[in-house]
Amino acid sequence: MSTSASTSRSGLRRGASESVAVVFEAPGELSLRALPRDVAGAGDLLVDVEFTGISTGTERLLFTGRMPPFPGLAYPLVPGYETVGRVREPDAEGRFAEGDRVFVPGASCFGDVRGLFGGAASCLTVPAARAAKLPPPLASTDGDEAVLLALAATARHALEGGPLPELIVGHGVLGRLLARVALALGGSPVVWEKNPTRFAGAQGYGVVSPDDDARRDYAAICDVSGDASLLEPLLHRLRKGGELCLAGFYSERLSFDFPLAFMKEATMRVAAEWQPADLEAVLGLVGEGRLDLGGLISHERPYAEAAEAYETAFNDAGCLKMVLDWRSCA
Repeated sequence: MSTSASTSRSGLRRGASESVAVVFEAPGELSLRALPRDVAGAGDLLVDVEFTGISTGTERLLFTGRMPPFPGLAYPLVPGYETVGRVREPDAEGRFAEGDRVFVPGASCFGDVRGLFGGAASCLTVPAARAAKLPPPLASTDGDEAVLLALAATARHALEGGPLPELIVGHGVLGRLLARVALALGGSPVVWEKNPTRFAGAQGYGVVSPDDDARRDYAAICDVSGDASLLEPLLHRLRKGGELCLAGFYSERLSFDFPLAFMKEATMRVAAEWQPADLEAVLGLVGEGRLDLGGLISHERPYAEAAEAYETAFNDAGCLKMVLDWRSCA
């Protein structure tokens, strides 16, 4: 991983109208630098960021330059769509108050430096309509678990369009959240995982190796592995008339033997970006105590160690979820 000189730990701080931000300058090149920040309008919030999560799917593709053509994709860019902070300046309409703890799924407030997705920074100017006030279990603490709301909403979105999955493929953070949300909605999934170090951490569901599962009559399978080679093997595991939901992000071409899908009369569904209704539903599950976001963050680093944090998140198989702590960036 290449880094610029601005990643040094020399006490980089923002100016009055600036934010310190993680910047992907070009594929393979990361820096930390102060960026001019848009002035907040009447419908905007100014949010002091506490924590940002690092995505090992989308952000890895952006960093390596392997992201397929995507609207607005160009470098330099500020990544990040898992942001939690506190409102410094509320909107004029009064939907938020100073000090409210909020979740922000990214921002676009850095002028010529693109916000894709723009949340990995010390302070954000963001439309109030894009922020979500945290429910009491998350608002009353200074913990970092609320960064997981984007992935929880992604999980709920994958489940909303079809039957609850009997099999979930992948026991990373998204797979775990899928299982937890499915349980909260009345399901009883089993989860496949190939990496033995990721077998632990299940809450109310089983985790098995694919080699130890002989079942071939699943009514609904949800794959979040991002492994394009699994498409055809998973079709073999469906019962006739079953559904396969593709909820990962696949950078490689997907292909399968059509006669197999024909004989299975299989339905294939793609779950993409979560919608506001998904986030609202997840906030409700958390607020009601039906969805627990605990135990999913394995690593945390101060913002000044962003280069090392991204290196670990992208390359250490033992890193389940990495979070950057921005609270010291005053």
